[in-house]
Amino acid sequence: MSEGLFMANRDIDRLRTIHDVLHGKLSQVEAADTLHLTDRQVRRLCGRVHDEGNRGIIHKLRGRPSNHQLDGELLGKALSALHHPKWEGFGPTYAADKLDEYYAIVLSPWTVRRLMLLTELWRTRRPRPQHRSWRPRRARVGMLVQLDGSPHDWFEGRGPRCVLLIFIDDATSRILWGEFVPVESTDTLMRAVRAFLRRYGRPVAFYVDKGSIYKVNRQAAVEEQLNDADPVTQFTRAMHELGIEVIFANSPQAKGRVERGFRTHQDRLIKDFRLQNICTIEAANRFLRDEYIPDHNARCAVEPAEAADAHRPLLPTHDLDAILSHQEDRNIQDDYTVRYGNRFFQLEEGQSIRRKTDVTIQERLDGSLHIVYKGRYLDFHQVPGRPYRPEQVRRARRAAVAAILPRTRRRPDPFFATFSLASSEPTMPPASAGVA
Repeated sequence: MSEGLFMANRDIDRLRTIHDVLHGKLSQVEAADTLHLTDRQVRRLCGRVHDEGNRGIIHKLRGRPSNHQLDGELLGKALSALHHPKWEGFGPTYAADKLDEYYAIVLSPWTVRRLMLLTELWRTRRPRPQHRSWRPRRARVGMLVQLDGSPHDWFEGRGPRCVLLIFIDDATSRILWGEFVPVESTDTLMRAVRAFLRRYGRPVAFYVDKGSIYKVNRQAAVEEQLNDADPVTQFTRAMHELGIEVIFANSPQAKGRVERGFRTHQDRLIKDFRLQNICTIEAANRFLRDEYIPDHNARCAVEPAEAADAHRPLLPTHDLDAILSHQEDRNIQDDYTVRYGNRFFQLEEGQSIRRKTDVTIQERLDGSLHIVYKGRYLDFHQVPGRPYRPEQVRRARRAAVAAILPRTRRRPDPFFATFSLASSEPTMPPASAGVA
């Protein structure tokens, strides 16, 4: 009974080609081109098939363990260590590091991963892909402006680290405004927005992330809940006063035009600064507005679906200096003083104001302070400190007298001595102390 051979399709094709060589139908060079082997390997296969028959085409290591397999005893030690309860929750990479550190067992993370998968110590956790629907562009310029900042070492150590603020139009991918600022704060953001508004007007909406400059990431306070008011940042408050909607993106991919643009800017702007030896924020802003943004818009901008511009002009009632300011409410005290920033301001007389009412303090971008009461600006001057009130003077005198006079202990009332703390029922006094 002849012995059967198991061959793959690849082995069968090779065997037919080798037989053609042995029978003179093909040359060794032609067979090497057909099998994608060298002619030396073809000669070796021809010799093995001639001496051993069809079995010579099969690799000698088929069905035998690999010469490079790991020691079984070593793998057993690794598995016994991994099954210990203290190794619970370890991933393959960290487990491989700790096996080398504690047991001197050197295994690759891939080998440890295979061991942990075979013994169910590790399960592959493929992240479920998040569904993201494609959002079409807005139809007109100014309907949606994506706004974001990118902190980076823009000067490669030749100058200070700074932040690039970018205003990019969603309809055209055109950079409307860009500016380098030292830090991304409320003041620097409002200055950039003021420059943008004076040049283009008011867009319909700004598309921003959920950073603390744009959104208050806390629950509403009790007073805010009672007034049915959501807490807003100074930037969001200012945009609402200008009639600009602020849309918060739930992910960086949602405002991908500005996010993907930063990868391009961090690649090209840095090289341009290096070539022109730009290492200051002032020089970078000049290059950004005069050369980089026009060239970028000429290459990357697209035409909008509608030619009309959705930007709205600023109205005469829009006082940008007042709107784009830091505003907080304060209460007028009985002595007609207002406290702000640990400073005291005395309101002038004859301005038809009431005590215990709220006023709005505006700290503008130029550093000036203004106090507004029912739409009117009040006259005031700063005082070094709030003068003492009569009640405060009386309290101070009583405290001084109490510090001088010795304290006298009050004699306990005999009535309370008839009660016991352990029982709610009163303890009767002795007969000699009672009334006949």
